[in-house]
Amino acid sequence: MTARILTSWDAPVARRLVAEDPVTNVFVGSRIDAGILNHGAPGVLWGWPATDPEALLHIGANLVPVVNDAEALPAFVEATGRRRNSQSIVGPSWFVLPFWRALGERWGKSYTQVREVRARQPVLATGDAPLIPADPRVRPITTAEFESYFAASVAMYTEEVGSDPLAGGDTGYRSYCRWLVDQGRAFGIVESGKVIFKSDIGAASGAAAQIQGVWLDPALRGRGLSEPAMAGVTEYVLADYPIACLYVNDFNTRAIRCYERVGYEQVGEFATILF
Repeated sequence: MTARILTSWDAPVARRLVAEDPVTNVFVGSRIDAGILNHGAPGVLWGWPATDPEALLHIGANLVPVVNDAEALPAFVEATGRRRNSQSIVGPSWFVLPFWRALGERWGKSYTQVREVRARQPVLATGDAPLIPADPRVRPITTAEFESYFAASVAMYTEEVGSDPLAGGDTGYRSYCRWLVDQGRAFGIVESGKVIFKSDIGAASGAAAQIQGVWLDPALRGRGLSEPAMAGVTEYVLADYPIACLYVNDFNTRAIRCYERVGYEQVGEFATILF
């Protein structure tokens, strides 16, 4: 069975598939909300099988699957194709890792040459109030604080992803960070005009909002500031969404302990392939 590119006519089935696991599928849900099914929108959403889709694959800056089993894998390998424009593959580890290997076997070095494989990334979520008191200094970042927030975002990205987001010029990443601030999705602690802690709602759809870009000034780490700060961000997220979620590298044990102390529990596992 083959896959096909979905259109706006397929919105009901696409939303139904995303809603089966709103935490795991929050990114694809956010792309549907942003209009990916409309003609001319950036990126495409594939559905498998073509006649009555049971699985989805987002192809854009990221390859992101919405799947319940591995049956769609061969069709999605063909749909992805030899020419790789995506910078990463992100999603449930049980699917992403064999999907990536199958892409390499089918299409070669476009997919076998990778920058990093993060095979185990716990997905954490909570729908309850934080277990610890929130830092009252956490609040939405304002437009006037954008430059300091942007500098913190660049530091976070460079540290987390291992590459400079401004290497090809700062227009794209700056625009994205500006959009987060303008949409009220950027939160932080600001002292004397400097952002010392930041976190964002990177994706949101339906019942869930995914927290990304968590960063604390390195000079302030190890002082017990992260947990109350994350509690503050979580309160903001839960004021608008039933579920706050995130995913984290398994080797970042300090961050995992922080999230668990706030009240997050593991609900799944992602893998990320960085090209």
